[in-house]
Amino acid sequence: MTFDHREPGTSEDAWVRAGILDVPRLDVGEVAHLVVLAAHPDDESFGAAGLVHELAGRGAAVTVVVASDGEASHAGSATISPERLRAVRRAEVAEAVGVLAPAARLVLPGLPDGGLREHRDDLARVLGDVLDAVLAGPGGEGVPPSSVVLCAPWRGDGHRDHRIAGEVAAEVADRLGLRLLEYPVWLWHWADPGDDAVPWPTLRALPLGAEAREAKRRALAAHVTQVEPLSAAPGDEATLGPEMLRHADRGVEVLVDASGRRVAKEPADPGASLDAGFFERFYAGRRDPWGFETRWYEQRKRAVLLASLPRPRFRAALELGCSTGVLTAELAARCDRVVGVDVAEAPLAEARRRLGPEVELLRLDTPGEWPDGTFDLVVLSEVLYYYGRDDLDRALDRATASLAADGVLVACHWRHDVVEYPLGGDDVHARLAARPELDRLAHHVEEDFVLDVLVRRPAVSVAHATGLL
Repeated sequence: MTFDHREPGTSEDAWVRAGILDVPRLDVGEVAHLVVLAAHPDDESFGAAGLVHELAGRGAAVTVVVASDGEASHAGSATISPERLRAVRRAEVAEAVGVLAPAARLVLPGLPDGGLREHRDDLARVLGDVLDAVLAGPGGEGVPPSSVVLCAPWRGDGHRDHRIAGEVAAEVADRLGLRLLEYPVWLWHWADPGDDAVPWPTLRALPLGAEAREAKRRALAAHVTQVEPLSAAPGDEATLGPEMLRHADRGVEVLVDASGRRVAKEPADPGASLDAGFFERFYAGRRDPWGFETRWYEQRKRAVLLASLPRPRFRAALELGCSTGVLTAELAARCDRVVGVDVAEAPLAEARRRLGPEVELLRLDTPGEWPDGTFDLVVLSEVLYYYGRDDLDRALDRATASLAADGVLVACHWRHDVVEYPLGGDDVHARLAARPELDRLAHHVEEDFVLDVLVRRPAVSVAHATGLL
């Protein structure tokens, strides 16, 4: 997920119309200790200030752990250095937490802003130590886990640091048997209320009285570097714009009750491919689970892939893992014939509705099953990391065998870790680059995805192929 915080984003009015104020009420029960984890200073005030204020007012002890100092929030600023911003933001979060719960303990481990993925173990150690101390009790008499609530960023929030913080919290909560709540921050900005990504069934609302709302406003206002521009210069814009502040000022604080979403899964075996049942379960009851139709990240990535094709038109294209056919439709506009393949029936049914009879859609369990024919375009987009190592090599053998003499193979994959997938995007592209029969014509790398265009040796550039050189 990518988004621009400088854009207006989804309006609060749209969320209100969709019923965000009417989701079921949150019952926190009897809580002896609340531990709030934030990825950056201000996350705790935006997403969980009402919960902190409410439980502190009931007499619960509160600990707030802020993983990073937020020094990268204005990376393009000429006004303030990261070192200075780090010090300012540490002071801001101390003031904000003091407004919400004066007796709260604040833990600032100072992990790198934007680098929680690389410091995941450090964050898990910090959070684990905090919670072990909480459960031990002030006098070592022990506190029952049922009386402790852990609140952390929502894992689907679209910001990498938020995801990592949320995943670490979920793992620790699962290990210790704690109730877990998650707070969205950027969801309210980038999502449409109708997106499948919005976790409506698990959203819960904590009503905020006048005192709690005022405390939340004051806590957010303490984060001056985030709610106000540093200056009028480019790069100094406020991180939390007016519409984001409207989301924070609701009469309810909306959280995700994640206690039922446990982390009782081991990392996938890199030698074993995901089976058809995995995808049937994933698509069950969800028309667009990836957000192909709604997310700018997906729209932009498709545009990059299509722009990377070295020819304006192709005779025949094979798309492996065609899913619901969104990319397939754009390929069909540039190909005389398109064959789309997927292992699951649910996405293929949606693809048939989208594409009609002009595109051939096949349900095949690759690489054991494979479509007949030769193709001058083979598209492998977000599919190869589902294979185990041996099946990946078999799939690449069959894909290159299907490739015409003048054929083009395009591969594009997500680079971040997904625990359920046998391999990662960088892994599969390394295997592609090692194919002796293929030359890399184009290589595009971003933090989020990697894209390669490969042809049979020797590669000839577009300028050479079209007579410009």
